[in-house]
Amino acid sequence: MRATERTGEERARQVAAAAGRYRATSDERSAVQQQMDAGVPFPDSRQALAARATRLLDRHAVSASMAVEAVRAEPLTAPDAFERILGVSKELQAWSFLPRGARAARTVARISVRENGRELPLGTGFLVSPRLLMTNHHVLTDAQAARQCFVEFDAQVTVDNAPQPPMRLELDPDAFFVADERLDFALVLVAPDPSGRPPGETFGWNRLSAQPGKLVIGEPVNVIGHPMGRLKEIAVRDNMLQVRLDDFLHYTTDTEPGNSGSPVFNDQWEVVALHHSGVPKTDDQGRVLRGDGQVWQPGDGDDAVDWVANEGVRVSSILRHLAQLPPGGPPGPDPLADMGTESGLGLAESTAPAPAPALAVPGPAATTATTTPTTTAVTHTGLRARDGAFGGERHLVFLHGRSQEHKIPEDLRREWVAGLNQGLARAGLPPVDPVDAWFPYYGDRLVQVLPAHEAVPRLTEAMSLSPAEAVAPASPTSRAVYEEMIGEAASRWNLPPERPSEAERIGLGDLVGHLQRRLSWLAARSDIDAWTIALVLHDVAAYLDDRSVRDAVLDCVLETLPEEGELVLVSHSLGTVVGMDLTTRLSPALRTIHLTTVGSPLGLDSVYKRLLIGGPKRPDAVTDWLNAWCPSDAVAIGCPLADDWAGTVTDTAVINARDRAHDIVEYLSHPEVAGEIGAHLKLG
Repeated sequence: MRATERTGEERARQVAAAAGRYRATSDERSAVQQQMDAGVPFPDSRQALAARATRLLDRHAVSASMAVEAVRAEPLTAPDAFERILGVSKELQAWSFLPRGARAARTVARISVRENGRELPLGTGFLVSPRLLMTNHHVLTDAQAARQCFVEFDAQVTVDNAPQPPMRLELDPDAFFVADERLDFALVLVAPDPSGRPPGETFGWNRLSAQPGKLVIGEPVNVIGHPMGRLKEIAVRDNMLQVRLDDFLHYTTDTEPGNSGSPVFNDQWEVVALHHSGVPKTDDQGRVLRGDGQVWQPGDGDDAVDWVANEGVRVSSILRHLAQLPPGGPPGPDPLADMGTESGLGLAESTAPAPAPALAVPGPAATTATTTPTTTAVTHTGLRARDGAFGGERHLVFLHGRSQEHKIPEDLRREWVAGLNQGLARAGLPPVDPVDAWFPYYGDRLVQVLPAHEAVPRLTEAMSLSPAEAVAPASPTSRAVYEEMIGEAASRWNLPPERPSEAERIGLGDLVGHLQRRLSWLAARSDIDAWTIALVLHDVAAYLDDRSVRDAVLDCVLETLPEEGELVLVSHSLGTVVGMDLTTRLSPALRTIHLTTVGSPLGLDSVYKRLLIGGPKRPDAVTDWLNAWCPSDAVAIGCPLADDWAGTVTDTAVINARDRAHDIVEYLSHPEVAGEIGAHLKLG
């Protein structure tokens, strides 16, 4: 099949899928239109408006003086203030709008295919790193299709409307190519120019962002592309976002089929979506209609279709997908690492490898190796919230994970609240005071009860061992749980089949080698080092396997908990496992539990089958449950949880900083996480 025919068939499937999604959201779209008819300029959620206004101010897209002028005339509620700021951004553009748009336009290229001695336009693409071009899967379906194609930058007219000579560059899919049919995107490496320069150094590139706040319903979008293969054109501002789905956006704008693969920008020229399909009007049977109301036939051509909207793939969804890809490809630097830190894929500013964490060795051996006698003599206890916090009816409780021994609970509570307040600010909600949060603390108790059951090596011995060996529990049953978790996690992260080693072929076995290979795979796949993963899973295994360890931790937590009212329980890492067990022992007077889990291993069968609740079923006392997970967090490899805990949990994927994928502050700073907690605390 010729490339143009294959592209046409793939595009037809995407159009049909887009039409189905458009029909399914008709009620939502009608509700939006009713609000706009009633004078609501941006009919979006409070959290979305707050995140958008915050991003505009943080990036100086709206000057502070203009923002103050917009809101100072009369007392305003927070949503009204946000709308005023957004209104200023929409109505008045700085002079830089035009040159920034011209700069963004240079990153856009026309994609053409060589076919039967001819060169035919296929679609549009745009640079998202110095070397990577993004377009649709239906434009470049696979590496073989990409080998037949080339791109042209500056295929446009000059300021005098004279055609400008374009620069033609080849694609290099053998060096890097990744695509996904459902999200309809493809990423391919562009070969350097004749001087050896990557294209991004000449034409610039778009820094994609996984962060919220780039667009709200009612705001305009701008599309730059090559409709029907023509020279570069722009559809600017006379359009708006209509509906936001989990993975797609619906917006009105005048685009044509050749715009497949175009970037969809906001007014600050940030990419918010990958344009991939027009949305045709359909009848009750799902058949595409023509402009005259008759059923469209393939021979009628695209111009006869009654196009009612357009659909783009959300950039955040594409970035989440990329973050979950297993490592692989040719040796050398990962091209995804060039996409910038805000993508969640780029390298942090400091790329120096962090030292392996010191192995926490409990008991007397640790005293000489890692701590002083004064430090180990202190046993810290949990912190109660002050009386009357949140009206005295609701209680915010933080439940920490492992590796908190010998730390000061007050410092930890302030750290958690600092992260939560970042997210609350982005969600447009007021901050909380650290003294209003309960902070049960079991860090010291956990290391006190582990020595009786675990013979963790001394630090000097551990340095000569692999993390898998050094951290593996000594108890046979705990070790079995530990190995089961590592094996399941590696399998879920697409560990390739392991070939038998020479030792196995001669009958000696290589169990330690297998374990370390799986752990190394998890570390390479995520942005968490092998020691951290091993230590977290070690403590989870010890907790789940030994009833005395479990009882000691639960009893410690119960010492610092409210006894009645509503519980807003926020737990992290091992704390999510402890928290789920805790629901079986809480006071009956705690009538409602609003549960938030982050960075949780509860999706692993090896974990949830050992819980006190008896498997993946939401406790009756838990009225609602939000689970936030980062795709590059190896501890949360079992997420999303809804696949196992069917119908009982709402999963939210977030992008944490690459070097802090499991960090509690990173999780709490996301407005979708903090906003849910704030809603239960009735902060609005």
